[in-house]
Amino acid sequence: MNSSKKPSPLSNPGRQYEEIGQFLAHNQGELAELLTFIDFAEGFTLGFIEVNFSPDQDRLIEALTRHDDCQGIQWVILEFADPNLRFLRDELVQELDKIQPEADKKIVVIIKGLAKSIGVFGEHPPVLMDLNFVRDAYKRTVPHPLLFILPDYAITRLAKFAPDFWAWTSGVFRFKTSPQMQEAAIERAFQPAESFPPIATPEQQERVELLQRLLMDYQPTGEQATGENLQHYTEILEQLGEAYLVQRKPEEAREYLEAALKLTLRLRSASTLRSASTLRSASTPSEAEVLKPDDLGFQVRVFNQLGESYRQQRQFEAAIEFYQQSLTLSRRVENRRGEATALFYLGNVYLELRQLKQAESLYQDCLEIEQEVDDRYAQADTYHQLGNVAVELREYEQARQYYQQALDIKIEFRDRYAQASTYHQLGRVAEELREYEQARLYYQQALDIKIEFRDRYEQAGTYGQLGLLAIAQENYAEARVNLQTALEIYLEYQDDYRADVVRELLAQLPD
Repeated sequence: MNSSKKPSPLSNPGRQYEEIGQFLAHNQGELAELLTFIDFAEGFTLGFIEVNFSPDQDRLIEALTRHDDCQGIQWVILEFADPNLRFLRDELVQELDKIQPEADKKIVVIIKGLAKSIGVFGEHPPVLMDLNFVRDAYKRTVPHPLLFILPDYAITRLAKFAPDFWAWTSGVFRFKTSPQMQEAAIERAFQPAESFPPIATPEQQERVELLQRLLMDYQPTGEQATGENLQHYTEILEQLGEAYLVQRKPEEAREYLEAALKLTLRLRSASTLRSASTLRSASTPSEAEVLKPDDLGFQVRVFNQLGESYRQQRQFEAAIEFYQQSLTLSRRVENRRGEATALFYLGNVYLELRQLKQAESLYQDCLEIEQEVDDRYAQADTYHQLGNVAVELREYEQARQYYQQALDIKIEFRDRYAQASTYHQLGRVAEELREYEQARLYYQQALDIKIEFRDRYEQAGTYGQLGLLAIAQENYAEARVNLQTALEIYLEYQDDYRADVVRELLAQLPD
């Protein structure tokens, strides 16, 4: 928790003042109302300031603390960024006890950072439950105007889950994001997928938060996205779904993906009812004109992502249904790359269902298309999956050949992260052929890469295989350490299926 009584010095003040000026020019009316509120607020007074992006929050605070109308204010700026925060009032009182009042100045407290503990999903965040429960104590222990500066969704959740506290609100001030901030955020959030690590990392989480704020900007609470905003809104929904899939949060992903698909289908249906002459004569862009997020290719992508959300939860029938819709649509519009992608995903499901010949056939069909369109990079994953099928069929030399082909391509394209899974599988082949030292070497290469890229979830599989290797060599103490590590990771990611498998292995180990 960070606190300050005075604004921090500006770095690059010229640029900072320019950005503050752009933000304020976009919100002149709201700023005037907020200044009036601050001027008249006395004692415990509760206000909420809606600002979606953190840089804009800092700009507003900087503007307030330096404004001529606020020179009689002693500002207390507190940041509570702990996602596990529960007892806000206790923390707030502790910080206020440290404040030395300045003569002839009114204390005004600004609270920021609380969005992390409020969260985006879930019922009854603990910090809001406590806020509602102890609301009467605030009048007695916080005798100053209190301003919460929060993004849209956090204010909405606070009003919902702390209704008694919210009832004391004396003012809500909604500041719009400046066009310059929106453009910069879109540029960052819509970078190509390969620009972000394909694992749950702080960078991915930052991207999720950025997309969440963009989503609020394009459809504020109580409003509907229209015109060009509608296109951005739909694309952001899809991007959020993809980001949550990377974090292995399929239910959250599906919430956004289903919304994106529903909106796309509804608007595409509406567009077919509008004649060409009507579109030409319209004075303003219609929804049908504006919403063109890669047209049917967008729909194909969402079908695939919905399939992946169900596959992550091992709901294979639903996954197959969506992948099949993607395949059908891709074939209808003669999208060969989309067809190959759907075949690949279907192969993954049938492999998990242990329908091995069906999986092998789908992967071979996928590989033929990838060779036809000269997509060598994509071939690496398909060779890898064909290797997985060969392992399950106990065709180990064939598996080794497929894995080596996959590894050669990954090395050619310098995709170090992707090499980890293939090293892991080469370890499995060596283990099955009783080449134990070679297997250990491969597993260690895989683990080193996964640790390097902070892919904690995938580390579990390699720790598990190292455990099985130790069992084969009758080194049960080492096996227990590796299997226990794997179990802890699966429990951390709430993968109950794999956790149960590891528990069974641990239970079978000799004492």
